[in-house]
Amino acid sequence: MEKRARLEEDSPAVPISAPELRALADEADVRLAGADAGEIIAWAHRTFGSGLVVASSMADTHLVHLAQTVAPGIDVLFLDTGYHFAETRGTRDAVAQTYRINLLPLTPRQTTAEQDAEYGPRLHDRDPDLCCSLRKVEPLNRGLRPYTAWINGMRREEHPGRARIRVVDYDARRELVKVSPLAAWTQDQVEEYVARHGVLVNPLLAEGYTSIGCEPCTRRPLPGADPRSGRWAGLAKTECGLHT
Repeated sequence: MEKRARLEEDSPAVPISAPELRALADEADVRLAGADAGEIIAWAHRTFGSGLVVASSMADTHLVHLAQTVAPGIDVLFLDTGYHFAETRGTRDAVAQTYRINLLPLTPRQTTAEQDAEYGPRLHDRDPDLCCSLRKVEPLNRGLRPYTAWINGMRREEHPGRARIRVVDYDARRELVKVSPLAAWTQDQVEEYVARHGVLVNPLLAEGYTSIGCEPCTRRPLPGADPRSGRWAGLAKTECGLHT
């Protein structure tokens, strides 16, 4: 199946077939493996033009800040699950007002009340995989359809399950190129970038949260635990399904 890129008029043509996109991702991952994060984003913007989008949960904003520095006016998708912390929604609003981006909110097909009526209250406690699928995965899949490549903020250091992520990969499920420019960044690098550039910070990070998702499913991690251990605490679940 072919995907057609949405490109700026002055952007070079990109392959539109799935095999060509996979080959492009494989070649770029080798070539950009040691590149600076800004260089990786610049390559993606040159290659895909307006067919490139950033996905951000507003748990932090350094990726969005870097992307708008390299590609002012870039599209940024925000998954408005209906369960976000007030601090996360406030961070989203501040980013939309301050950064040079085009913020595009994505909402699930059902409100939280409609979901409760169909599936029963607190689905996130009883079947978190289904809740994530309804409120995160389906909206993101829908929001990514007009694009050819998407940028995410995953870092290898965050969790053992992310230790082998590539800088540029092929997202076979969505038939898109997937770009992870911060893959090699450490937490020290994140903090240094935030301080140096005065990046907007989600207030929850100052309260001990190290990975921020939906309010019902997010806790502060124990001291010394991996940064994502506060997500779905007490369950075997470690990912919402966006990256699997």
